[in-house]
Amino acid sequence: MTQKTKPKLPKLAEALHEWPHESWKSALKREIEDLPRGSLPLQKAVTRCGVVDDNDVSVTIINASQNSDSIQATLGVFFTEIVAGCVCGDDPTAENAYCEIRVHIDKTTATADFALIQH
Repeated sequence: MTQKTKPKLPKLAEALHEWPHESWKSALKREIEDLPRGSLPLQKAVTRCGVVDDNDVSVTIINASQNSDSIQATLGVFFTEIVAGCVCGDDPTAENAYCEIRVHIDKTTATADFALIQH
């Protein structure tokens, strides 16, 4: 039996460095929008059985807090869902999509863990 390995968690070092200054929001937004494709749990947020096109993701920071171990933020994420076979000729259709994701940034390692909280 082959054991699945967990994907490597991304690091948000710039956002961690900027916390809690005003520049933190722009650093977090930039780092998340620059993450490699597939880093965010957007596929769990599709509503029409489509696939995620995460080439153009836009992030807003809804709120943020911290505890002794991590920084937590709620993010609004705008992305595109590609839905197959919805129009004449079964051409795929691009639909605007939105979800909310919670990120936990470890204060020691800067690793970020993402979880879908609303779609």
